[in-house]
Amino acid sequence: MNADGDRDLPAVKDTTEDGVLTRDFLQQVGSRIRARRTSRSLTVQQLADMSDVSRRLLTQIEHGQANPSLVAVTRIARSLGTDFTELVGDAVPGEAPVERVPSEDHLLVWSSRVGSTAHLLVSTPGVRAADLWSWSLVPGDSYGGLPDPPGSFELFHVTAGELTIVADSVEVTIPAGESGRLRSDRAYRYINNGSVPTVFLRTVALAR
Repeated sequence: MNADGDRDLPAVKDTTEDGVLTRDFLQQVGSRIRARRTSRSLTVQQLADMSDVSRRLLTQIEHGQANPSLVAVTRIARSLGTDFTELVGDAVPGEAPVERVPSEDHLLVWSSRVGSTAHLLVSTPGVRAADLWSWSLVPGDSYGGLPDPPGSFELFHVTAGELTIVADSVEVTIPAGESGRLRSDRAYRYINNGSVPTVFLRTVALAR
């Protein structure tokens, strides 16, 4: 415990130094977390304890002032009885058999100082949540991910350049036109070691 009554959790566990989560995303996810927390009559401290984050960080997240890791947001979502996709994606799919999602509805979630980006394109909240992302990494840039829940996977399809993924000291490079699968229940990193931008589609399958 520190002087403010918060547990001394390692900062790297719940925050990301690889780029930043965008202001619009932080404000959206913060307001939704706060709304769900109050609807369940939970205090900030109670939700912080359930999510294994500090009270200070949770308060900052609710006010759109923190730079949390996506894994920390996922833990908070699960403590609220939902998941990341349902918390930040489309509220409820429509009734039509086919739905169009215009480009202006793609949510920019992450960006780096040198211009790399990650957009949440579309999601399916519900019993079996899924989400589809578009990532772009400029040459020499990278992103480090924290472990997802045990048994989780990520799937990739590279459309331009080449994507290098490192996990458990294993390094695999996936060229444009090829796909890959990552056991994401461990720390990992996406890297662009090439001379042109890397563009890839990514979908996440979190174990429940």
